[in-house]
Amino acid sequence: MTSSRPVPPGPSGVRPRPERSLAVSALIGVAVMAALDEIVFHQILHWHHFYDRSTPGIGLLSDGLLHTGELFALVAGFFLFADLRRRRALSVAHAWAGFLLGLGVFQLFDGIVDHKLLRLHQVRYGVDVTPYDWAWNVTGLVLLLVGAALTVRARRRERDRSAA
Repeated sequence: MTSSRPVPPGPSGVRPRPERSLAVSALIGVAVMAALDEIVFHQILHWHHFYDRSTPGIGLLSDGLLHTGELFALVAGFFLFADLRRRRALSVAHAWAGFLLGLGVFQLFDGIVDHKLLRLHQVRYGVDVTPYDWAWNVTGLVLLLVGAALTVRARRRERDRSAA
């Protein structure tokens, strides 16, 4: 059971916030991967829109909504990140882990849920999408696994540091 009393600061007065660092950076990672998807695949390559099951106008509207959401997430994430830095509560190891987790979560969610389950759009049209799906989902899985491994390592270091 945890106490609601604030934890006193350490000898230096600095209290890292590992879980908050992880969550804030995961939000930034999700936003960055959404931006990469939107900019590269939607706008530069014109391979698809976020929602391709209606008119091109609706597809463009859906891209705009995705872009708006990712920008709000990015701005909110960087404000929260800056707050952690200002308070000297940022755990850099947890932040990198969270960033990679966010990248991987967005990519896998998009590849599995948006592409396959909901069929909002496909990576490309008029070609065999199998290699594109594998590339997209495997890359997302690798990002997620690297982020998970970094999370475990960061937590072990934090635990060892607390025990010392």
